[in-house]
Amino acid sequence: MTLPTSAEGVTESRRARSVGIGRAHAKAILLGEHAVVYGAPALALPIPQLTVTASAGWSSHTPDSQGDLSYTMTGSPSRAMVTQASDGLRRLTAEFKERVGITGGPHLDVILDGAIPHGRGLGSSAASSRAIALALADLVGRKLTESTVFDLVQTSENMAHGKASGVDATAVGASRPLLFQQGRTEALEIGCDGLFIVADSGEMGSTKEAVEQLRSGFRSRPGTEESFVRTATELTEAARQDLADGRAKELGTRLTEYHELLSAAGLSTDRIEALVGAALSAGSLGAKITGGGLGGCLIALAQPEQAREVTRRLHEAGAVQTWVVPLKGLDNHAP
Repeated sequence: MTLPTSAEGVTESRRARSVGIGRAHAKAILLGEHAVVYGAPALALPIPQLTVTASAGWSSHTPDSQGDLSYTMTGSPSRAMVTQASDGLRRLTAEFKERVGITGGPHLDVILDGAIPHGRGLGSSAASSRAIALALADLVGRKLTESTVFDLVQTSENMAHGKASGVDATAVGASRPLLFQQGRTEALEIGCDGLFIVADSGEMGSTKEAVEQLRSGFRSRPGTEESFVRTATELTEAARQDLADGRAKELGTRLTEYHELLSAAGLSTDRIEALVGAALSAGSLGAKITGGGLGGCLIALAQPEQAREVTRRLHEAGAVQTWVVPLKGLDNHAP
């Protein structure tokens, strides 16, 4: 099945513009993080209310020691974050130019304006890269295939996280929940009502550090990699069927069990554990860390009548922000 993309996905412009615009959105992993790197399936959820917009334009600046690209990120990102993002962007931009046959050219100014918090497992780096790739294409009036956009985003993601699975690069352009496995995507059947509540712990995680920590643990304890991947696959496949068949209670149980798998691998934190406990005690059907871990966000499944209390308890437990994503209607959004 071909994954649907948003209405403002791949640019259709054939004329060069003075300013190019590109957009993407956040995502959350329902189940499958980390195991997806080892070939297991992952389920991902678009978060359409968290978007990023990139604008790209030519400037009169002359190339300097930083090259022919100026990059501005709105908000107050750390210096390390800007440096890491800039390195990925320069690689993405160079590959874009090579793919569309641009040599030389004036100085590029790229401005990134987004609401996706960084380092929280919500796909901020992939969404930023996708928005920038689309902005560059719009600027020069070129049409990109989804495959090309994916490759460009992966270029940046591999610099940021090491070997990226590709799930983030796909999910930040998807218009509905999806299954991702070894480069293959499939839109998920949704038979459940309910709301996913995403809560920001306020702690910045590191996907790259988490991936390396997990891999190191696998190397030091023979058999743990196979056990982890097998359990993750079983939970993810069961959750996929629960989602399709409308078994919300069972789906929630899978979420919590997957959290326990990640927590046992040392990828949770005290703050995340407090948030999981708060969500469950407030009546959530299930809750887990989402994304790379070692900080970041939690995702909880709740029935509509539970959502207010779950959200309140999450904030009491230390969540700095929350977002509610309804299962129904996700295939109709346009970021």
